[in-house]
Amino acid sequence: MEILRALYRQTFGSEAKRTERICGSGSNRAYYRLSDGDKHSAIGVVGTSVEENNAFIHITRHFTERQLPVPQILAVSDDGLRYLQTDLGDLSLFELIKKKDYTYLKDVMRSLVLFQVEGGKDMDFSVCYPQKEFDRDNVMFDLNYFKYCFLKPMNVDFHEWRLQRDFEKLADMLCEERADEDLFMYRDFQSRNVMIHDGKPFFIDYQGGRRGPLYYDVASFLWQASAQYPETLKAELIEVYYNELTKKMQVPSKEDFMKRLQLFVFFRTLQVLGAYGYRGLFERKKHFLDSIPAALKNLEACIKTSVADSLPELMSVAEKTVMLEVKKCSNCSNGKETILSNNSEHFEQLKTVSDLVVRVFSFSYKQGIPQDESGNGGGYVFDCRSTHNPGRYEEYKTFTGLDECVKTFLEEDGEILTFLESVYKLADHHVERYIERGFTNLMFSFGCTGGQHRSVYCAQHLAEHLHERYGIRVVVHHIAQNKKFEF
Repeated sequence: MEILRALYRQTFGSEAKRTERICGSGSNRAYYRLSDGDKHSAIGVVGTSVEENNAFIHITRHFTERQLPVPQILAVSDDGLRYLQTDLGDLSLFELIKKKDYTYLKDVMRSLVLFQVEGGKDMDFSVCYPQKEFDRDNVMFDLNYFKYCFLKPMNVDFHEWRLQRDFEKLADMLCEERADEDLFMYRDFQSRNVMIHDGKPFFIDYQGGRRGPLYYDVASFLWQASAQYPETLKAELIEVYYNELTKKMQVPSKEDFMKRLQLFVFFRTLQVLGAYGYRGLFERKKHFLDSIPAALKNLEACIKTSVADSLPELMSVAEKTVMLEVKKCSNCSNGKETILSNNSEHFEQLKTVSDLVVRVFSFSYKQGIPQDESGNGGGYVFDCRSTHNPGRYEEYKTFTGLDECVKTFLEEDGEILTFLESVYKLADHHVERYIERGFTNLMFSFGCTGGQHRSVYCAQHLAEHLHERYGIRVVVHHIAQNKKFEF
């Protein structure tokens, strides 16, 4: 941190009076916002790999020369592990998409063309990390990742040798085109990596980019599992992208372009399921478990396009995955694969319209247990203080159980997931009986020391779980944060 402060002082000629850690994504890089409390603010980055940092710094400077909308590098430490970049704020495109705000999507698709075509010109791809080019090895690694981290843990039956042959055929199909131009493949082109700053989209986290096919990024963005864009919107955005691309380079016919794109959508979906399998089924991270059903919907759509009909074993595996695993994944939020009971007809009946309203609270024991306002006499009160407390660590003190860094801490630790497994069993049984008996009010409360981390995480996750599983109205109130959400 002292090195970041020194870089800040060197850049702005003043001291950083405020320093706060920013929740990052899944990488090991740590992000901090440094400011003097007046007019200067910057993002400090602490990496674990000099090569990865160098890739980001080099590519950023190249993009800046090309006048592409990226943060600027302000200062770099002598050891190459730390640097400062301009502060683009906290509003990501992902947050807008969650609210069904699609205002910037056309601009983003046009910008993607600029990054791929203009950004690739005269780039030194040798600095790209960890590889300089998308190739057959990339494809085989990701396909085997899908096999070992998703298919095998989910017990999908397949013929090992035939599937491997189809993997090799798919790799050849994906790599058969070699563009004459140096095209930049962003690699992680998704809405979380687009920041809205001064009313315009800016782009971050391209350090994993490399020379490669432009279809990959289009597939990654438009078929992002959590986005679930309407098909009409996808078609419109593809049209915007294709028309912009024709202005920059010679392109195949629209029909050939779409066939090629669908092949990459299929590959990208398998790749994503592999990642979700590892991060969800093995690391038990709720966000990735919850994303599996949406990815399976994408896979089902891929099957209907017949894009991989020449790969019979892989298509068979895809069909088995869609048919069998939707049931396994539809209730994955407790951190384990869970198959719905055989009494599925009864379960579906429970998801019909009900007058039951479930109210879920997070609170601090220092302030007392929430009072029941329905006249129903209250309900369950769960004490979260037996689980590992993020509030004991300085870097989490300013965050809550709604922030990604706290969620990651709790889920990687695992105690909170075991705790919630028991809670879900009690809550599910109680909700089902209340629906059957026509009751209208039920209350769950989660308490911890400050009502900030563990109780907030548990309350929010139970609320989402009950709404998703039963389709009932759920109101969650985080008392210490004075925040209320309704599902």
